[in-house]
Amino acid sequence: MQEQHPSDLLVRGADLVATMDADRREISGGWVSATGGFVTAVGEPGQEPAAREVIDASGCLVTPGLVNTHHHMFQNLTRAFAPALGGSLFDWLRVLYPVWSRLDEEAAHVSAWIGLCELALGGCTTTTDHLYVFPSGAGDLIGAEITAAAQLGMRFHATRGSMSLSVKDGGLPPDDVVQDEDEILVESERLVAAHHDPAPGAMIRVALAPCSPFSVTTELMTQTAAMAERLDVRLHTHLAEDPDEDEFCLRTFGCRPVEYLDRVGWAKDRTWVAHCVHPNAREIRMLGAWGVGVAHCPSSNQILGTGLAPVREFIDAGVPVGLGCDGSASADSASLWLETRTALLLARLRGGPGAFGARDALELATLGGAACLGRDDIGSLAPGQVADLAVWSLQGVPFAGALSDPVEAWLRCGPVAARDTVVAGKAVVRDGCLTVPDVEEYLARHRRIASEWLAAAGI
Repeated sequence: MQEQHPSDLLVRGADLVATMDADRREISGGWVSATGGFVTAVGEPGQEPAAREVIDASGCLVTPGLVNTHHHMFQNLTRAFAPALGGSLFDWLRVLYPVWSRLDEEAAHVSAWIGLCELALGGCTTTTDHLYVFPSGAGDLIGAEITAAAQLGMRFHATRGSMSLSVKDGGLPPDDVVQDEDEILVESERLVAAHHDPAPGAMIRVALAPCSPFSVTTELMTQTAAMAERLDVRLHTHLAEDPDEDEFCLRTFGCRPVEYLDRVGWAKDRTWVAHCVHPNAREIRMLGAWGVGVAHCPSSNQILGTGLAPVREFIDAGVPVGLGCDGSASADSASLWLETRTALLLARLRGGPGAFGARDALELATLGGAACLGRDDIGSLAPGQVADLAVWSLQGVPFAGALSDPVEAWLRCGPVAARDTVVAGKAVVRDGCLTVPDVEEYLARHRRIASEWLAAAGI
């Protein structure tokens, strides 16, 4: 008999492994093994293979790593920004645009580094980031983020945002944070060529992401859709987030936001949109027919008071739905566990207690996110999938008595941070602590930059 080589990693002895595989298997006492960054086997207790590294998951729930489908990491430099509190979405943006105009390569790198650490602590293994502020002379902001992701070992989808419609042309942002459309398109194509990896198990991918109907022109939306088709990359934008956006689209384009998406060539399954709080029933059916995904951002929607997104209606219409933390100046806390729990609660508030359960929310946070990002190699634990997983302790005072259902306990009890977060078979968080060095140094740099921004804003 040929000797079997040990796996690189074995996670064993879990109270429950929620695989989210095609059969939605849940294995009491189960284990997951991985080699070369991919899952090699998932199984019942007593069948564990040998491994070079073992994580004991007794007393824990093991899930696939969570997937964040919408974020603005640079905004963690302006968390809970007092002058912007209390207004509408448009009011909030008008206050913050001038502050964000100070963004440069160092600020983009440091804010991404800290933001990725925060996500990892919350069990996130794959994240997008929608960076759409590119002040003149700021440097390679997307490259700075990608460097941070590589240093930390996080799976990262950079979405090259853009704004081209300034206030003088009828848009919302000021002139100093918008770019010329030709420059946007050239830089978008450069980033795809330099960084996008279409292969299974890719650590870095790039999507094209004009910011919103009220900050880019129709021409840029149309040309970006054509470029995405030619380069075979995904499309992302904000859509139907706020009643002010509805009014803007009706006034400017003579149609509502979802119809506008069709008009500019984005009504296709390579597209996913952020928020989508205010579509009507017909528009929900349209999104489902097109295969357009939605990044549901429950905390941000509440803080900005934009409303309750129709998540159950989306799912029933066949719309892929994932979760997003959104910017750390509107959601402030970048925890995918928190977003998953909040999505559960808001769906029950909107649709009643039978509308949503913890497993529905876990589906959003894993497979739903994978679908939004166009990936079939993340979001589940099965042979051949990437070895991205989170280990969640269900022990201690917060879980006393929660013995009947580990998945329900995971979201109904807590609060919870991941005990271990594994990306491509390597621990980014172990025993609740980041495995990377230099966290204190980066926090100090982050505080210095945020303080400089506050001082420049006269605060």
